[in-house]
Amino acid sequence: MSVATGLSAGPAANLDLVTLAVQEAMERAAFDHVNSVLLFLTPEFAAAPQPALLAAAKAAECTQIVGCTAAGIFTESDWVLDSPAAAAMVFGDDVRLGPASQAGEDDLILSLTAPHCLNTSWLNLPGHRFGAVSGDATGQGPYKVWSGGKLSEKGRSESIVRGARGMVGVSQGALALCPPKPVTRQKDHDVLALEGQSALSSLELCLPPEMAHRGRIPLHLLMAGFAIGDPATAIAEGRYRLVPIVSANDDGSVTLSLKPAEGQVLFWALREPAAAERDMHQLLAQLRSRLGSAPDFALVFPCMGRSPYFYGGVDRDLEALKAEFPDMPFIGFYGNGEIAPFHRSNELFQYSTVVGLFHV
Repeated sequence: MSVATGLSAGPAANLDLVTLAVQEAMERAAFDHVNSVLLFLTPEFAAAPQPALLAAAKAAECTQIVGCTAAGIFTESDWVLDSPAAAAMVFGDDVRLGPASQAGEDDLILSLTAPHCLNTSWLNLPGHRFGAVSGDATGQGPYKVWSGGKLSEKGRSESIVRGARGMVGVSQGALALCPPKPVTRQKDHDVLALEGQSALSSLELCLPPEMAHRGRIPLHLLMAGFAIGDPATAIAEGRYRLVPIVSANDDGSVTLSLKPAEGQVLFWALREPAAAERDMHQLLAQLRSRLGSAPDFALVFPCMGRSPYFYGGVDRDLEALKAEFPDMPFIGFYGNGEIAPFHRSNELFQYSTVVGLFHV
């Protein structure tokens, strides 16, 4: 086995958790030596993570330690939220995490960043970037990123998975409430009208009856979807970009987190667990088909807003992975923004799950 994981949790953030996670991964892989380690730690380690990185390097006898702190972490064994924990994935044989300093346009780059270090220029650098923002739901917190066994001064890390072929996709997982409609009036981030109807009226007419009361609209569960390409088939084929709704306004407008353009085609969508679960299964089937063989490991990055709390206490995304690919090692963390290549550019998503499947 070229890749394996370990997970350790306890009542306090001590170095034993890190050592145990790395040792467990090495024992599962039957490694005496590893090439690199992907290490995710919970926020309790964020104030001073360097001793934890040294503990991981000592346990693995390897200095190429890549990762970050995050609100919650997981492997195929379990997920951990609200408790100190360490999750490690070790790479051996010909598989390794290498620096991305000379990345080409077609390279797949594992990209991790703290909230305040994310910018469009970085996303648009060469390569197909995937990963996540290591923040909580508020984008706050003492989150740290590391590479080469040291804290990143830039607050970001970039690594190429060498020795394995990968395919990456994103599950946006929302239920469309209406067909796409053109934006007929807008101003800045406000959608004023869709097909001549006020944006808020259009939204209310799409809502299930129990949600359709102005002032009680659950905006945290609703999204706007921008169709890409032919709007008649965009939803069915997954050619859309979901963006959060910021506010529903007294003047009948709806404010979005992304500035709309007049003539852009938009639909309203609901964040709904059953729809997200279906979408995740579809994504995994598509990625397996594109990969052309069964994956040997996966790197997974769900939004904190799509954690087990969203699914009522069970992480259906992780359950889908285990059902589709039994015994496959995977690792990831719950973040505050997901990064994936999407229609010829690298995009930042919200309330989504990014999956990278790899075959050695």
